Amino acid sequence: MAFVQLDNISLAFGDRDILKNVNFMISTGSRIALSGANGSGKTTLMKIISGESECDGGKVIASRESRIAYLPQSGIEHKGSTLKAEAEKAFSWIGSMLEDVDRLGKELQEHKTGKRAENLLHRHHELQEQILESGYYGREEQITRILQGLGFSMEDMDRECSQFSGGWQMRIALAKELLKNPDILLLDEPTNYLDLEAREWLRDFLGTFKGGILIVSHDRFFLDAVVNEVAELFLGDLKIYKGNYSSYEKKRKEELKTLVELYKKQQEEIARNEDFIRRFRYQATKASAVQSRVNMLERMERIEIPENLKKIHFSFPAPPHSGKKMLTLEGIRKSYGDREVLKGIDHLIQKGDKLVITGLNGAGKSTLLRILSGTDTDFEGTLTPGTDVKIGYFSQDQEEVLDKSNTVLEELESDAPTEMIPNLRGMLGAFLFSGDDIFKSVSVLSGGEKNRLALLKLLLRPVNLLILDEPTNHLDIHSKDVLLDALKSYSGTVIFVSHDRYFIEELAENVLELTSEGHRLYQGNYEYYLWKKANEGTDEIDAPASGREADEDTPVQSAKLSREEDKKLKAQIRRLKREEEELLGRLAELEEEHTELSASLATPEIYSDGEKAKEVSDAMKANEEEQEKISRQWETVEEQLSELDTQE
Repeated sequence: MAFVQLDNISLAFGDRDILKNVNFMISTGSRIALSGANGSGKTTLMKIISGESECDGGKVIASRESRIAYLPQSGIEHKGSTLKAEAEKAFSWIGSMLEDVDRLGKELQEHKTGKRAENLLHRHHELQEQILESGYYGREEQITRILQGLGFSMEDMDRECSQFSGGWQMRIALAKELLKNPDILLLDEPTNYLDLEAREWLRDFLGTFKGGILIVSHDRFFLDAVVNEVAELFLGDLKIYKGNYSSYEKKRKEELKTLVELYKKQQEEIARNEDFIRRFRYQATKASAVQSRVNMLERMERIEIPENLKKIHFSFPAPPHSGKKMLTLEGIRKSYGDREVLKGIDHLIQKGDKLVITGLNGAGKSTLLRILSGTDTDFEGTLTPGTDVKIGYFSQDQEEVLDKSNTVLEELESDAPTEMIPNLRGMLGAFLFSGDDIFKSVSVLSGGEKNRLALLKLLLRPVNLLILDEPTNHLDIHSKDVLLDALKSYSGTVIFVSHDRYFIEELAENVLELTSEGHRLYQGNYEYYLWKKANEGTDEIDAPASGREADEDTPVQSAKLSREEDKKLKAQIRRLKREEEELLGRLAELEEEHTELSASLATPEIYSDGEKAKEVSDAMKANEEEQEKISRQWETVEEQLSELDTQE
């Protein structure tokens, strides 16, 4: 079994401990999410595991010939070769092995018998097996499969790599790491540059990957589907939580409740002691008592709360009054040269809609948002705004809306309603501007930081129609939740595009899908949209087509009934899956307990004491009976799930 083990790893930057005696192991089959606040050391830890960075203390231990692949967040650029040729480089490590196989073959001709020949033959066979497992001989098919899965077309294969933009450069880098088929795969924000379809493909790919995975991602839905453990970095310490990401959040939330209570009590105690010191510092008769309080405060181990788990709420300014009709689209068409992207869209956007626009990459989602916002006026058809509609539009190139001479805080204050000014620092913290970051000049911010600031600035304006193109890019999970809560409680209208499945499922109430043939409106949430897509061609009631409102005589009630039945079915499946996860978790605990009992039985102090040995044996028997009972329960749940899956 391949593994990488961290043994008491420590690292400090100046007087700040990034990692404090961290012990951690990733092995074949591991599925671990690395969590922690912004700046907690996640990327640093990955670089240490990969060998790109060194630590101050401790050591990294890896099994013999373990291969580790590491994908950084950004900064990779490929040029000088075609896409296909660049992907081929993922197999360059096989070259030396092929040379060794050839060399060993020649030596075997000279040593045909004896111990030397036996050793050469064993090593020759071992290398051939490794080459076979690497996929080297089927690399043509693998390269095509992985590149297409990540969104590249067959026409892209012979394109020069330098022609691809930054986001596609990172897709190339991801493809190369996957093609290496490593024992341990380290992925730092792999979903940042992927659309929804590519994320789903990667999720399925990782589900069949045999090696160990350590991943940092801000996509909760993706993590829930991929991982079964979460390693959280907090103040230099690393703690492991069993279960998927949502399970970790639930457990951490309970821990945080207790931590907050202790924190409040400690803060009250600190305040009391500091007040006592201030009042009596200069009274000689109280000198001893004052010094005692000073010493106590110095010795006190201060409780800190993880920034990424502090829940910050904010509300939008009340949207200005408007009519019921927000935007009316009639025959909207848009072409780029000979390529028609939007094909005669007819649709009515009404007050209070929460509409997500979906479609494959290149379907025209961002183009449609630019038209709806009034940014793009070069189109055919008619776009009619309703009475008193005030639009707020966010896209990924918002630098022009910022005054670069301001600090971050000044820029936000310049647009904020007076009543929201006291909350600005908390809101900036929620959008990853902490500490002295708020006093940075806008001119020195990175592209991602400018986008976050532009988004927050937009959200403070009193508008009644928000048009958002990928608003969750550059936000961590905590920041996404803050934004999501605000949008869900927002009484205005929201039209958005997103590649974050969880965000879409939680916010969208209707889905407008853009396709190569045209468009289609699904009058239901994203889950309903997926269900309808999966059931197309069956006898189920069709959703209203052409993006128009349903006619009065459309059998909507039947469709609603089907949706209600589907919701019940999915709720039952979710309950059974939760039960399955709990049973598997309990089985894992019992197996670990059984291993510990078995190990203790082998120690002299146990096996030499008949009474103790009997106690341990009885405990092992009870453990085995419990495992058998849980296994039967799990099998029952599995059968029920299989039956329900056939009904979906």
